[in-house]
Amino acid sequence: MLQKLREKTSGKIASAILVLMAIPFAFFGVESYMSQRVETYVARISQAPSWWPSAPDVWPLSLLHTHHDIDADEFRRRLEVARARARDEQGDKFDAKAFESVDNKRKLLDDMIDEQVMRLAAEGAGILVSDAEVRAEIQKIPDFQVDGRFNADRYQMLLGSQSPPLTPLQFEARVRDNLQFGLIPSRLTQSSFVTGSELDRIVRLLGERRDVSFVEMPPAPVDTAPVSSAEIQAWYKSHARDYRRPETVRLEYIELDGATLPPPVVDEAALRKRYDEQVAKFSSAEQREVAHVLVQVAADASDAAKKAAEARANKLAAEARTTGADFAAIARANSDDTGSKAKGGDLGWLAKASLPGPVGDAAFAMQQGEVRGPVKSDFGWHIIKVNQIRAGSQQPFESVRAQLEAELAETGKDRAFNDLSGKLVDAVYKNPTSLAPAAAALGLTVQATAPFSRAGGQGIAADPKVVRAAFSDSLVQDGTASDPIELGPNRMVMIRVLEHEPEAALPLSAVSNAVVAAIRADRQHKAAEAAADALLKAAKAKGLAAAANDAKLATAQFDGLERSAAFPPRVLVDAFFDVPRPANNLAEFGKAAVGGRYVVFEVRGVHDGDASQVTPEQREQLREQMSMSVGLEAQKAYVGGERARYRIEVAEDRL
Repeated sequence: MLQKLREKTSGKIASAILVLMAIPFAFFGVESYMSQRVETYVARISQAPSWWPSAPDVWPLSLLHTHHDIDADEFRRRLEVARARARDEQGDKFDAKAFESVDNKRKLLDDMIDEQVMRLAAEGAGILVSDAEVRAEIQKIPDFQVDGRFNADRYQMLLGSQSPPLTPLQFEARVRDNLQFGLIPSRLTQSSFVTGSELDRIVRLLGERRDVSFVEMPPAPVDTAPVSSAEIQAWYKSHARDYRRPETVRLEYIELDGATLPPPVVDEAALRKRYDEQVAKFSSAEQREVAHVLVQVAADASDAAKKAAEARANKLAAEARTTGADFAAIARANSDDTGSKAKGGDLGWLAKASLPGPVGDAAFAMQQGEVRGPVKSDFGWHIIKVNQIRAGSQQPFESVRAQLEAELAETGKDRAFNDLSGKLVDAVYKNPTSLAPAAAALGLTVQATAPFSRAGGQGIAADPKVVRAAFSDSLVQDGTASDPIELGPNRMVMIRVLEHEPEAALPLSAVSNAVVAAIRADRQHKAAEAAADALLKAAKAKGLAAAANDAKLATAQFDGLERSAAFPPRVLVDAFFDVPRPANNLAEFGKAAVGGRYVVFEVRGVHDGDASQVTPEQREQLREQMSMSVGLEAQKAYVGGERARYRIEVAEDRL
């Protein structure tokens, strides 16, 4: 038997079978048959080999392709960063449910795919970013600057404060990566330009004016014709989305408002204590109007220089103390203080603490009009004169009693509110499936709202934060109480969903009147459009004026109407400028719906903008705007072209 088996497995057919069986092992390896692979990517970018860029992405040639995956964890991290940014920017208007929409996630993923494609394009083009370019880019980041200059200590501190902390090498790698994949798109934008003829054409278009005649059609007669059951059924079926009951919730809630809390009792001792603690707030320090002459001495000056400066200061002090001496003139001629020299040495009104120690001590020990010095400070030698003295003052306790009482009452209210809100949160968290026990324990009232939709309702249901929380999955599905929701200063609420009604179709019997009204409104609209079409057809045949006259309708006109005109309504201006330019002295006609009524119009003439009326500054600004627009379009086209070179798979179920 064994011999027969050996003979059967040594023939040509058996050898061919073994070769065919070996092929998968050569491509995949034995280990792929021994283990399962769980894919976690949200997007996969497949790249053909460089030596065969046109290799089709079909098995087994697809095994030659390189795969670049955007991992689900990486996508989630980027999503959380975007969420935090959106929450900071939108504040109370941030809608978590809208942010989690598939469209929003797909847009974020497309941005990540574009980045990866640009990274591959940069690598394929051999683009490298030097260390000097990375350093220059980092030093330009405002967050790392102090007084407009890069600060290494701030750089290290901010990197260390990230979550998780970043080392300089890690951050530099990120910057290098961003520079590398963004280099080609950014250079495309920067290298774009607009020719003079293109600029002239835009100026002519932007400054274009049109001569227009128009007829505002009268409203169509109200439709009162009967509506059949078949029409009602057909309309209801084709417009099912219009006849649905919105999703609603009904809440129970406990509201805390600091304004309704009883005012705290403020005793005399507390008022006196607060007055003593804040007496500086009710006092003004003594001030003196001081002038000085400074003889500056550097800290590292030689002994000879220091002695010379002291001798000069003594000479100037003696001169200033001379009867009838003009102190201001001496200061203007001799002071080394450039800030006060031109003002005759005048430093203005100063408190003692505003002056260098020895100078302050001397100035506040002098009489009005007295000259003293020289006095030594870290800046050099000072000759001082006190021109005027303004005594300090202190408001008595009784004069500020009411203010102190109001402040203590406000502080007490804040403290009482914080204490009560803390107790409420603790009590609710102990039994989150009902608000009644917490309310009973704290002597509060449980209130309830009427049912309301995502559009909001009355009372607390008018607050967007409450609406978002009320319709959140956790509150709707679990039936537990919310976290505290801040409604304003010292005002908060905790809510719980009592009833939830999902969106549902309304039966025809409940909306039949609305359906009939909609059918008749549609008939009226179609009649109005048919009348406008009839007038438009007649206007094209005989001119708008004649057609309007036959229909006994009035015409109006705008001559020299500009694109930027604020009147008539924007939709009508756009319609006037959307039709082609009249050719061969023949008018162009059109119609537009404005506010439920139709307007039939005739463009009689077009006047180009005058490029000679544009100033060089306006022309240059327009050139920059156009160049930027052209560059962005080129960048978009380049990214789109690069994306087309790769096979991109998106795992929608992992978003």
